[in-house]
Amino acid sequence: MKNFTQFDSSSLAASLIDKALTYKSAPLQAQEKGKGKRLGLIFLNPSLRTRVSTQLAASNLGVESFVLNMDKDTWALEMQDGVLMNKNKVEHIKDAAAVLGSYFDFLAIRAFPSLTNKEEDSQDFILNQFIRYSGIPVISLESAVRHPLQSLADMVTIKENFKEKRKPKVVLTWAPHIKSIPHAVANSFSEWAVGCGHDLTITHPVGYELDEQFTKGATIEYNQKKALEDADFVYVKNWSAFNLYGKILKVDENWLLNENKLGSNSKAKVMHCLPVRRNLELSDEILDGNRSLVQNQAKNRIFAAQAVIDSLL
Repeated sequence: MKNFTQFDSSSLAASLIDKALTYKSAPLQAQEKGKGKRLGLIFLNPSLRTRVSTQLAASNLGVESFVLNMDKDTWALEMQDGVLMNKNKVEHIKDAAAVLGSYFDFLAIRAFPSLTNKEEDSQDFILNQFIRYSGIPVISLESAVRHPLQSLADMVTIKENFKEKRKPKVVLTWAPHIKSIPHAVANSFSEWAVGCGHDLTITHPVGYELDEQFTKGATIEYNQKKALEDADFVYVKNWSAFNLYGKILKVDENWLLNENKLGSNSKAKVMHCLPVRRNLELSDEILDGNRSLVQNQAKNRIFAAQAVIDSLL
């Protein structure tokens, strides 16, 4: 594994899931493995769980980590090639990434989409510029298109909470939000859930269809109540429109997930990547109740990252 930026194969996913669960049982079992190695954590956007969990994962393996809030702690970067740099961008990604590549053994990059330039976002332009010019392994901490560390932690959470022999029924349900939200978590969760062999249903209002490359193998159901029937896991997440790129569309039906929506389904466990807008996306009664796996997901972020760093080492 040269870089960790997306779902690769079911065999690699299974290996990483098992490795993450092994580290969860004993986080410090390989604390000398990364001694002398350095990880650069590069953030172009805010972060809580991703930042701290990846630092903890590195520490558990003896890897020294350094955090840079790009454009705040450092110079503003010009990402486009061949431009005349006579405006507010001080340093070119070609130079900055090359320097970082000489300082670190691997990089981890967080770069959200613009939600205005569909073509550029779909190409994961910023992440790929770091990969292109750094010359060292790169971990995606969420890009314009995917959030693979979150999805790996989600798959770890599902595996440790489902012991039956059959495939789990997993539902990804759209939720309301007050602003345009990227597609990365939804794309990545769909990609990993199908890739790991789960029975995935995606439910959302008309107009909120995701990029079809990420939903192959999933059932699309516009009736949320029908989608939720017999669900083992319900993943709640907002995303903006993809076809009308980055737009918030008018939705008449109430898509907040609460106990009433789940009805007599007592087995369904509820997931969310956090941060969550309470009582807009997900009700207090679920978040604070026995169905919620949200805090467990957040903790599993440490061990998902640890499994990835271990594999790169």
